[in-house]
Amino acid sequence: MKTALDLSGAEWVKSSYSNGNEGECVEFAPGIAATAGVVPVRDSKHPAGPALVFPVEAWDSFTAAVRSGRFPTV
Repeated sequence: MKTALDLSGAEWVKSSYSNGNEGECVEFAPGIAATAGVVPVRDSKHPAGPALVFPVEAWDSFTAAVRSGRFPTV
């Protein structure tokens, strides 16, 4: 059974890799990880829209790969 995650009180942080011109911005809610073990991610242009939810371990692997340059920049 899947349980809905209440993100209404989440504090969202804009990614430092977002381009900064209010265009292509990703936000994540790191505080949820401490209580739910997952990291929600959303498009900052659509804050009421859906959020993708990743296990903490997967998010950590992804962000480590971004920081190390394993993804090409566009």
